[in-house]
Amino acid sequence: MMKKIGLFGGTFNPPHFGHLLFAQEVLVTFELDEIWFIPVNVPPHKKSDDLASNEDRVDMLVEALKNNEHFHVSTIELERKGPSYTIDTVKQLKQIYTDYQFYFLIGGDMIDYLPKWYRIEELMKLVTFIGVERPGTTIKDSLYSDQVKLIKMIQVDFSSSLIRKRVEEGKPITYMVPTEVELMVKERSLYEPRTSIGKGKTSPY
Repeated sequence: MMKKIGLFGGTFNPPHFGHLLFAQEVLVTFELDEIWFIPVNVPPHKKSDDLASNEDRVDMLVEALKNNEHFHVSTIELERKGPSYTIDTVKQLKQIYTDYQFYFLIGGDMIDYLPKWYRIEELMKLVTFIGVERPGTTIKDSLYSDQVKLIKMIQVDFSSSLIRKRVEEGKPITYMVPTEVELMVKERSLYEPRTSIGKGKTSPY
């Protein structure tokens, strides 16, 4: 049976309501069957020294998505190890799910960088890209911008990096992440500042 699957890759460090809102809007607008959240192992364009562990990020995603039957976590990139390139993930999935149609979700700020993506020409033939068009912003014309389907959504003006910073500063992240994720961040002392001697952590709460 043909299924329409959205692939949402990211660090999800931590997952927040902006991620969930984007995924839900894409699911409904493009009438997809499911959205698969794919936590990356080592993002090629990011440093990995501030990432929570793979286990913690997967656990947070599972908790964040558990009340939506259309949202699922895929650990395909964590199992593969090494740098996470989208082309490798998509090709592997298409070999497993030969009759599925895949869509790939990206933020509007990533559209301009598509020409720099690894093996982008080949990737464009394998998936349909869906990008978010944020209010008050304009997507620049680029080599592949006309091949990306755009969706408008409510502005969510915060990011995972802002959430991590708030935790480090001892500020609440309530209403920015699902309650289960907030509790996990506290219970596991995630994103808290290191002590001056570099060992252990000091709770900001």
